[in-house]
Amino acid sequence: MSQIRRRIVGQDNVIEQVLIALFAGGHCLLTGVPGLAKTLLIRSLGEMLDLSYKRIQFTPDLMPADITGMDMLDEDRTTGRRTIEFVKGPIFANIILADEINRTPPKTQAALLEAMQEYQVTAAGERYSLDKPFFVLATQNPIELEGTYPLPEAQLDRFMFNIVLDYLSAEDELTVALETTSRDREPVEKILSGADILSFQHEVRSVFVPQNVAQFAVDLVRSTRPKEADALEFVSNWVSWGAGLRATQYLLLGGKVRAALRGRYNVAIEDIHALAHPVLRHRVLTNFYAESEGVTVESVIDRLLSEVSEPVSGLS
Repeated sequence: MSQIRRRIVGQDNVIEQVLIALFAGGHCLLTGVPGLAKTLLIRSLGEMLDLSYKRIQFTPDLMPADITGMDMLDEDRTTGRRTIEFVKGPIFANIILADEINRTPPKTQAALLEAMQEYQVTAAGERYSLDKPFFVLATQNPIELEGTYPLPEAQLDRFMFNIVLDYLSAEDELTVALETTSRDREPVEKILSGADILSFQHEVRSVFVPQNVAQFAVDLVRSTRPKEADALEFVSNWVSWGAGLRATQYLLLGGKVRAALRGRYNVAIEDIHALAHPVLRHRVLTNFYAESEGVTVESVIDRLLSEVSEPVSGLS
């Protein structure tokens, strides 16, 4: 994290969550108003890692082939022989910055879906594997609705985290203003290779999850579902759709990475609490009644964290 802090002031929780997703093998959606260094954070991460990095600017006229690549007719000038070759698109990189992903139509968004889930691209009936590690960080602007296409729930669920960037504190904003107007950017050293990341992704799965922690993660996710027989009253009133099994998996896997980064050998309930918002905020859909009463997804998750009981340690 010290390398990224050379470029990014504040936002420590955001930096940690991005790194957790990277080491867990997940993908991130970053939501925030313009000017909060979303793109700079991702670009700095690409410079810190010895990996290939591509930026895709999503626009309304972007086509699926602009992302995945396309078959091109190639002619040998000496023999005149013509062959069809697949020219790889920018998706063939280790780190992908999908900038303003909600500005492109669903058909193009779907081109990213297979790559994120299956680590492959299908073009003209042929499948092409993507190199690993493969890490997608997508940004979206929450305040501009005109000309945007909300991501479908199926694609939102492919993102491990939805990370919200908020405004900096007055002190941090002053630091950024002074540093960015008085000197060049701090250089970032390459400190990790693709092999290092893949090794960490493999090893982190061995971090122990106590039974009570796993049960708490399951209970928390199930409590978001209004159709459950024992659903909390406020969930039934305010939530139209809750989180699925993938949310539980990401809570536990993210908890393993967070524990390892802190030098612990087991996941704690505090890890589940710390990751509940980025894991659940794009998987819990509030309804009209919640909107009319000014209830947000964030407040629903806060209330769940305070009301869902924590199982006693040592449960078998």
